[in-house]
Formats: sequence, structure tokens, C-alpha cells
Amino acid sequence: MFELNQKVAVVTGGSRGIGRATAEVLAAQGAKVVIGYASNEAAAREAAAAITSAGGNAEIAALDVSDSAATERVIGDVAKRHGRLDILVANAGIAIDGLLLRLKDEDLEKIWAVNLRGAIVCARTAIKSMMRAKAGRIVFLSSVVGEMGNAGQTAYAATKSALLGVTKSLAREYASRNITVNAVSPGYIETDMTKSLNDEQRQAMLTGVPLGRAGSARDVAATIAFLASEEAGYITGQTLRVNGGMYV
Repeated sequence: MFELNQKVAVVTGGSRGIGRATAEVLAAQGAKVVIGYASNEAAAREAAAAITSAGGNAEIAALDVSDSAATERVIGDVAKRHGRLDILVANAGIAIDGLLLRLKDEDLEKIWAVNLRGAIVCARTAIKSMMRAKAGRIVFLSSVVGEMGNAGQTAYAATKSALLGVTKSLAREYASRNITVNAVSPGYIETDMTKSLNDEQRQAMLTGVPLGRAGSARDVAATIAFLASEEAGYITGQTLRVNGGMYV
């Protein structure tokens, strides 16, 4: 089940965390994975090498989703070189936390450029190829914060919440072309972004998780792989929560 043989997938922000785990899982299921990275080429190469050594197929691409022209060029080139683009995982994201009164305009613009506009531009470009093939899978990475809110993360929450509306709208727009559009909403996941939490903060987070543990990047990646598969062909416009019951 969930075989992705010969499918071509682009994973933005694919050099670490959830993005890397997703690239690894998609490749393990047979997909040819393009790992998009904004700046850390070494990490992207390491991720691709790990996939290749495990018998998978991966390549890397410099892909700063905040640059719309570059994003269109890179994703368009992937579709052209491989003759298809079956799966887009819009995972790239940043967080600039702080109370609203302390957030600067440039902080807001940066978060929106990456988390929201960047994801939309990725989808817009991928859809061009998917429409020709009359098939495709798009998965956006939202967040539990976008659903339940969190003090000090107003801008981040705004972008992740907005992606849920984008998901529903695009699902309606392109269902007739057999393109499904869904979102995955992770909760407290052990990644580089959460490693900075101290023990007190970590325990406070865990008290709100009924399963009593943090999730792993692989937990999220497995959900994404399902949504990218043929078995999920009748699922579109939905948000799958991978949060251990943190928000239901």
C-alpha cells in the first residue's frame, strides 16, 4: 500500500526536520524526491545522500520560496526535466516569535513571504504541470498553533491558519482535474524548532498532549505519504491532525 513508484515529488524545506523525514518516507515508497532548501546546502546533500544510500532516488534544489520568480523557475524546471510533477509538499516555514507589540513590519513580511505566499506560489506553479497530467497531490504543512492559537505566535498562527483556507479553496478549484489538496497540522513534534525548549517548557507542552509524548517527524511524514498516495484519492480539502490529541 501507499506505493509511489516513479512519482516525482518536491518537498520544500526538505533538508531537516519534518521535511527531511517526508523526503525519506516518500523515497522509501518509490518516489523520485527533489529536496528543496533555502540556504543549508550541506544539510540537503546529507539528506539526499542518506536517501540514495538506502536505495532511494533524491536530488537537491536551491529553493527559497520567499522569492516567487525563483520558485516558479525551480519547480517548473523539475517538471520539465522529469516530464511530470506528481506531488508537492509545501513544508518550508519559519517562526519569528514575540508579543505582537514587539513584532516589526519586516518580521511580519518575512513570515508571510515564506509561510503563506511562498506556499501559494509553489502550489500555483505545481498545478500547471498537474493540470496537464490531470492528476496531482498537494499537501500543505499547517500547525496546531494555526488552529488553537498561542501567545507570542500571532503572525505564525495567522499564516498557518490561512493555509487551511487555501487548502479548502484549491481543493474546490482543481478537484475536476483530479488534483487533491490537503493539509497536515502537526502538534508538538520533536524537531530543531522545539529543541530550544527548556525542561519546564517541554513539560508544560506535554501536559496538554493526551498521548503524553511528543510526536516524531516520521509520524508527520507517514501522514503526508498517505495523502500523496493513490489510496487517498478520495480525500481533498481536509486537514489531518497529527498532534497526539493536543487539539481535537
